[in-house]
Amino acid sequence: MRRHLCLLLVASSVCVAVRPAVSQKFLPKSIKFQGDPEYSDAELLAAAGLKKGVILGYVEMQDYCKRLLTTGAFSAVAFKFDGQDLIFLLTPSADLLPVHLENLPLTPGKDLDAKLHDQIPLYHGKVPADGGMTDDVAAALEKMLAAEGLQTTVAATTAADQFTHKVVAVSYSITTPPVLIGVTHLDGVSGAFDAKIRAVLAEAVKNPFNTMDSAANLERAVEQFYSDQGYAAAKVQVARSGDPSTTPEAITVPFTVQVEEGRVYTIAAVHLPAESLVTQNEIQKLLNSPSPQPMGVKVRSVWILIETRYHNKGYLDCKVTPHASLNDADATVSYTVDVDPGAVYHLAFVKFEGVSDELRNRLIHYWEMMPGDPFDESYVASFIFKVQQQDSDLRRSLAGIKTKFDVSANPNTHDVNVVIRLE
Repeated sequence: MRRHLCLLLVASSVCVAVRPAVSQKFLPKSIKFQGDPEYSDAELLAAAGLKKGVILGYVEMQDYCKRLLTTGAFSAVAFKFDGQDLIFLLTPSADLLPVHLENLPLTPGKDLDAKLHDQIPLYHGKVPADGGMTDDVAAALEKMLAAEGLQTTVAATTAADQFTHKVVAVSYSITTPPVLIGVTHLDGVSGAFDAKIRAVLAEAVKNPFNTMDSAANLERAVEQFYSDQGYAAAKVQVARSGDPSTTPEAITVPFTVQVEEGRVYTIAAVHLPAESLVTQNEIQKLLNSPSPQPMGVKVRSVWILIETRYHNKGYLDCKVTPHASLNDADATVSYTVDVDPGAVYHLAFVKFEGVSDELRNRLIHYWEMMPGDPFDESYVASFIFKVQQQDSDLRRSLAGIKTKFDVSANPNTHDVNVVIRLE
């Protein structure tokens, strides 16, 4: 982003730009700011390092403009002085971006924003893509962490939309040392499940600490375990517990896990929405299958079946939300399922990589899902297997070759690009 600095001295009687002598000094009766109501005069004075009642010269006014410009909050800064009033003319930057904390053991929100604002007067939750306030926020975050005994290096990087490639946020992360998750206390788990829950948590904490998601991810992991065992009303609460511990190798953020197991419920019914792509008979077949899997796992397979069926019709954003209705009198649970299919995605293009031109042409000959058709991921997944069954020459050509496919779905255009790689 280009920023512009304009310096203008205006005499009280004429509107002519005049560059004053460098040695000429002024005592402004007032100092005002125009052009960006986002910031108060007090914030702007503090950001510029300017105080009222100070005698100023051309060089000083120029320096104060530069200080405001280098914050990144403005695309242009000018000043004018009419012999009494010093007025700074501000052009707001259109490129300020929201701030995202990646792995900092701090709590995002008003309190953190207030602490940052105390150190950076123009910080209102957004920063430029680089330099100025962006670097100041990184330094302020390092300072906050150091006050808690955590010596870190905090870096700012831009995050872009993967499809439009437009920069949408500035992400702050601790680059050194690594930030890990630790579970320091586990409560409410029965003896029968203690070892299994600890194994679930041991797997979950292998993921690096994430400021926004770690607590919720731990909760989901434990809730999933209990749901699979048929504990439909199990409650799990995960919370930060105490200060992070630090070693030269890593920072560990502690969490406590509190569980209310409840009881096992049997399935009374699963109610589907009208015009569902899955039938009641299909659901009953899954639930009544002779599989040794726990009933909770079978129930989860029902939600997966519904979601998969919609995905195969092009509804890639489909959300399946089951609502449990518990009957404690007979320990049964009924589910009412809401399905939000979302928009239909369509195939934009398909290409084959890692093959000769001749083999590519033969594969394209058999490919039936055309650009503009509703996207069916199951067709992509099974395509190579099916063409091998249809064409003995292809079966020989593809013998021993591994197939991978990448699906890139654009949520803005609802187009899908498919790349099939043969290795």
